[in-house]
Amino acid sequence: MSTEPLRFDTKIAVLLREDLETWQRLNVTAFLVSGLGATVPEVVGEPYEDGDAVAYLPMFRQPVLVFEGTKEVLKAAHGRALSRALPRAVFTADLFTTGNDRDNRAAVRAVPTAELDLVGLAVYGPRNGVDKVLKGARMHP
Repeated sequence: MSTEPLRFDTKIAVLLREDLETWQRLNVTAFLVSGLGATVPEVVGEPYEDGDAVAYLPMFRQPVLVFEGTKEVLKAAHGRALSRALPRAVFTADLFTTGNDRDNRAAVRAVPTAELDLVGLAVYGPRNGVDKVLKGARMHP
């Protein structure tokens, strides 16, 4: 087994609006990254197994980096992710008031792109492309 650090040429990143409560940050992050695992299969690694041969689900093959920024930083990042056509997921403030997937999708669909009240964005792609999308954001403390 190699001890060399593994560097990925891609990046999984989540950008959260800085004014979210702790429970909201955790909830939004979990929801956002679930979309990547379902639609970008190369981000998912192999299943896990412990020393007693108990099986566990596979997880992402690389770290998920979490950032934060203002509402304006989030809006700009969303625009850059769209212009680069990177795989992305959004979470809007409206989703805190819905209770199921159908209502979540309807809440997003009801608002034009430019008017989305974004509280979170997940993006996946080449490292340099994701870095450019996240310009102005800072690592989550």
